[in-house]
Amino acid sequence: MLQAPLRLFRVHSIALLALAVVAALLPVSHAAAQGTVVDAIEAPGAEATIEGVPEVPPLPEGGTPAELLAFIAELKQKNFKPRSREEMMGYVRSVAVVSTEAANRILKMVKPTDTSYGEAAKLKLESLMMLGRLGDEKAADEMGTFAATLVDCPDEDLAKEARRLVIVADAQQLFSPSKAGTPPAAAEVSQKAAALVKKITMTLQADPSDSLTAGLAMQVANALEHLPGAENAASDAYASFIPVFSQSDNPQVKGMSENFAGILRRLKLPGQPMEINGTLLSGDKFDQKTLAGKVVLVDFWATWCGPCVQELPNVQEQYTKYHAKGFEVVGVSLDEDRAALEKFVADNKLPWPILFEKSEGEGWKHPLATYYGISGIPTVILIGRDGKVVSLDARGEKLGEQLDKLFGAGG
Repeated sequence: MLQAPLRLFRVHSIALLALAVVAALLPVSHAAAQGTVVDAIEAPGAEATIEGVPEVPPLPEGGTPAELLAFIAELKQKNFKPRSREEMMGYVRSVAVVSTEAANRILKMVKPTDTSYGEAAKLKLESLMMLGRLGDEKAADEMGTFAATLVDCPDEDLAKEARRLVIVADAQQLFSPSKAGTPPAAAEVSQKAAALVKKITMTLQADPSDSLTAGLAMQVANALEHLPGAENAASDAYASFIPVFSQSDNPQVKGMSENFAGILRRLKLPGQPMEINGTLLSGDKFDQKTLAGKVVLVDFWATWCGPCVQELPNVQEQYTKYHAKGFEVVGVSLDEDRAALEKFVADNKLPWPILFEKSEGEGWKHPLATYYGISGIPTVILIGRDGKVVSLDARGEKLGEQLDKLFGAGG
């Protein structure tokens, strides 16, 4: 049972909901830190007065635009204690359906230049997006279609929202599982991904200081990294976005260009040597020359990272199996607490070198992590004996398979 009362469906902004929708397209390990649609719903500031969920009344007949908007606003303000997540989302769905109906009525009653038109259009977009996120594919398609009709409307704020949502709709089509049950061909994925990157780039160029569109660009580029068939599109995305961000007047957006440059640097590593430098946990400088002629797994991790800790036994197993043959691991810790890290290393008897840069700005600011644009952990990079990167995804069974190939073939 949910203990805290919630005021449902009070969304901070359409853009925030859009970011949550795109974040949900990411793999679990990355999406977990990005937020969900529920995170885009505002919690109440007062005690809930209703146990369970109230009924959603039908839309009143014959209301004016102002009356219809007030009716929907009142529905969104209700405080209550849902008895389950299913009950909560059921209420959200019901409110979204009624809100869409109200918006459609208003849009038929007023001209595009009327203030109520913009409010109704945003209400419809918000409601359709929420329904789409709750599994209504028809609503998701309708949201994209409706947004496309608004990209050139006289209300510039509404037009911006619409352009963002067209991106969201295209992203959903690209990343969502195929309705036919079979994955699309790599060529089709690559083509659609390239078109999406081009659309985002053009939208960014129209307003380089728009942090919300920049946020969408970041989410989409991140998702492309993990979409089979879209690897080249991911690199192209970062390469296209960097020059736009670097010229932005918005410091937040401008700062993203440095992070993107690091990510692009990492994505281009396969077949190239990787620079590894820093300070060991002992305080000594790390010498990359000690890795010459070895197969090396560079593991960006932290003791507080659940997936990192879960992967550790697998790495230890492979280390035991192949270390004598020339396999080495270099851990790059994004921890902030040196004492906790030292205890973890000792308790788990980790035999490989650990890089830790307390003085350079803790955690994610580790210079090697920023240089390679590490935005999610664990991130692992496998290097062959020749010093060139073999894989950016050697985790789980893939690590053993890669090492079997490298050492089994006498490499």
